[in-house]
Amino acid sequence: MKRDIRLSEKFLISGYAFILLFMLVQDLVPLGTLNDIKAIASVQSFNETIIVTMIGVVQIVVLMGGVLFFIGKRYPVLIKAWLIIHPSCILLGAIKSWWIPYFFGIGAEEKIERYNLIFGNTHAFLPVMNGIVPNTLHTIFHLILLSCIILTFYIFLTDKMTKKFSFQSSSSLDEDQKPNS
Repeated sequence: MKRDIRLSEKFLISGYAFILLFMLVQDLVPLGTLNDIKAIASVQSFNETIIVTMIGVVQIVVLMGGVLFFIGKRYPVLIKAWLIIHPSCILLGAIKSWWIPYFFGIGAEEKIERYNLIFGNTHAFLPVMNGIVPNTLHTIFHLILLSCIILTFYIFLTDKMTKKFSFQSSSSLDEDQKPNS
């Protein structure tokens, strides 16, 4: 079966590739003011950092594998559900850890000291609210993850329309190519 890979699927894979890169480097590779490797090392061991990194990497690799296996083809219902639910759970975790404390102050008191220690010397373009601020690297990660979820919805919602349109187009082409009798 020929794969009909859509631009939206290419964008989805690109988004997940960026997230994979983020997962690999965020706590291990110095990125100037985007992260603070020394601060991370002061609160968790290298082995803990590797384990946390691998958990994130494996999740994204499995998501990418699911997309790549079915890219350009019809996605089964269970795969569709999983490709929506899994990244949505990751995003909900980010919202709970970063954005609810930031905007509403809920749980911020417990996070202020640790966040300021780990992320206090990293670049942030948002103002400090409730004692914390999401840094630039995490903000970009969260926005790309949200974009991937939206793209996944788009791919699944337009899948039947795209298949129907291409089938109708090829059917009408076949009718035009038939000899007149």
